[in-house]
Amino acid sequence: MIGKRGRNCLSFVLVVGGILMGCAKSDPFIEVPISESSGPQPYFLKVPDHFPEPLIPDDKPMTVQGVELGRKLFYDPILSGDFTQSCASCHNQKFAFTDNELRVSVGIDGIEGDRNSMAIINLAWGARFLWDGRSATLEEQALEPVPNPIEMHLEWTEAVERLKNDADYPDLFDGAFPGQSITRTLAANAMAQFMRSIVSGNSRYDAYVKREGWARFTPDEILGEQIFNSEVGDCFHCHGSILLTDNEFHNNGLDSNVTNTGVGEFFSTPSQYGWFKTPTLRNVELTAPYMHDGRFKTLEEVVEHYSTGVKWSDTIDPLMKQATQGGLQLEEDQKRQLVAFLKTLTDEDFINNPAYSDPNSK
Repeated sequence: MIGKRGRNCLSFVLVVGGILMGCAKSDPFIEVPISESSGPQPYFLKVPDHFPEPLIPDDKPMTVQGVELGRKLFYDPILSGDFTQSCASCHNQKFAFTDNELRVSVGIDGIEGDRNSMAIINLAWGARFLWDGRSATLEEQALEPVPNPIEMHLEWTEAVERLKNDADYPDLFDGAFPGQSITRTLAANAMAQFMRSIVSGNSRYDAYVKREGWARFTPDEILGEQIFNSEVGDCFHCHGSILLTDNEFHNNGLDSNVTNTGVGEFFSTPSQYGWFKTPTLRNVELTAPYMHDGRFKTLEEVVEHYSTGVKWSDTIDPLMKQATQGGLQLEEDQKRQLVAFLKTLTDEDFINNPAYSDPNSK
């Protein structure tokens, strides 16, 4: 991991006070050198100044050439069997790198998967990936979609041959990984570098946390934040860090009869049936539908689930304290206020950042 920068991170606990005025919107990022290299140019990750240290593996330094190669691969349908689908097909920047309102993603052969497309946000702070945590590293995760028969349906051996025979990729790989032959491992390394570069930390909420004067909350948003961070809404137990996720796995009471078994199926642990990864709530307004299977179309439906729709099962998370009564039993005003707060997490700069867009787009 990279070393500490001696920077005090702002506590997530907010002191709700009067509306601050008179300050200009400032650049919330500081550049962090990720590697020192005599070959490819070190990449300076732009880390929000109120975030903790990113978790960059020591043996996977980020470089300018590596990130750009990963970006090109991410958007290139060359990695799919019929040249029609790329990673970006299911991870659209305008929707915080999720699918466009699809309940579950659809692969190149028109076959539906059984999971909702997860947002690609702040994965440089992630640990174990995918809804069931089956990928221990981001590099492992990047390898999975290409040979998956439902997703991109192309064996990596053929994908590597395509890259070797392409007009551009041999030079791009040599720039990112000098002297090394193109392999699936290097392709995954580059895509992981690009995904780690995708950072969101400049929502109105972030400015409010840092008490920047331009960030003004309405009375409903202030009350919604209080509900979120108290036992009334009980959201903070799983989403109570500046990352808006604990990067853990929970059964949040979606079903009494658990059929989509999540972590428990992959690790062969029945006690973890129904456990799925906590998604970040950053840009949650843009990432509908919700939950691992996309069952909820709106934020209002999500809040209603936690209010009255929680179902008890043998593997329900102990954090779901009100499961026996169906949920938190929120009042209508509280539900509205909670949704209002969640919408302050939208980061317009993030979804419009050209550094994350298709390099071939005009």
